[in-house]
Amino acid sequence: MGALSIIERSLDDRIALRLKTLRLDRGWSLDELSKHCGVSRATLSRLEKGEVSPTASVLGKLCSAYALTMSRLMAMVETDFAPLVPRREQRVWEDPETGFGRRSVSPPAETLAAELLECELPAGTRIEYDSPPRPGLEHHLIVLDGHLEMTVEGRSYRLRKGDCLRYQLFGPSAFETKQGRSARYMLAIV
Repeated sequence: MGALSIIERSLDDRIALRLKTLRLDRGWSLDELSKHCGVSRATLSRLEKGEVSPTASVLGKLCSAYALTMSRLMAMVETDFAPLVPRREQRVWEDPETGFGRRSVSPPAETLAAELLECELPAGTRIEYDSPPRPGLEHHLIVLDGHLEMTVEGRSYRLRKGDCLRYQLFGPSAFETKQGRSARYMLAIV
């Protein structure tokens, strides 16, 4: 999805502030948050100060601790709800560690139940999530291009262009691409 622009860098700054606010709202110290999410205190401190960009894996763990979807977290740092979301205004976030890219095509809003993401997972990449941010989270994933291997609560699926995987998530999940085969997919979250 390309290099981070000034807009995405300011998004990282807003994410850092939101993460700190979420922790303080719960009255947790960095040590308490570390116990809830399994991320080191040092990493949490650097994230909250905006010294490092969060990875998809770390954001997943933090969202699980706060019982939020990643997109809901992103909505907390984005601007007001608008019915039309032109592509040029759709926020893009890229995991600095894996290159995983996530475009918020239809961002979450207080009055809307669903959200829609366009994602790109580079070849030879695996992203794992220990648990959903909210038990029973509904996903509808359709592969637009490439090959994607999904593991949902221990069950594996091989998806190719045009395939759709629908599930409610109660446990761990993983998104994986093999060497030489990237994947681009849409993910609807309800």
